[in-house]
Amino acid sequence: MTMTFITGGIRSGKSEYAERLANESTNVLYVGFGVITDDEMQQRIEVHQKRRPNHWGLLSNPTELPIFGSTNEDNEAILVDCLSTWLANRCMSIPEEELKSKDHQETILLELQSWLEQIKQLTEHVIIVSSEVGLGGVALYRLGRFYQDVLGKMNQLTAEAADEAFAVMSGLPLRLK
Repeated sequence: MTMTFITGGIRSGKSEYAERLANESTNVLYVGFGVITDDEMQQRIEVHQKRRPNHWGLLSNPTELPIFGSTNEDNEAILVDCLSTWLANRCMSIPEEELKSKDHQETILLELQSWLEQIKQLTEHVIIVSSEVGLGGVALYRLGRFYQDVLGKMNQLTAEAADEAFAVMSGLPLRLK
């Protein structure tokens, strides 16, 4: 098993780079978390769908990190795109007044760590994509700060667990690890 972590800003080309890496394998399972909330999100999801080969498998659950088992035995690669969308979906269920509590942050990080441990047991090449939000300023709202804090830690944990890590900027991958 090889775990590859790919991060980058919005529209940086990180998903395209991950798809190119996955396309080196014949059988790929694509794991997505996107939710159609308006016309713009529908267009974004459609752009991602059009880029993927039709023969790739699809697993989609907006709020659950997938448990891999016997259903993916034929896959050579698993592309998870992306953790930042999964976190955004999870954040939407947290009441704003509870964002000061560390409980939700700890629960999410423990869930991610458990999932990463499961990933390490797989034989497939697992490619995990996540947005980088640490290059901008601190968010002005509580939900934004919670999201930045948790995603920053999630990205650190995933990069640490990965065998290789890349930051994609302007479509160009920069090897971090």
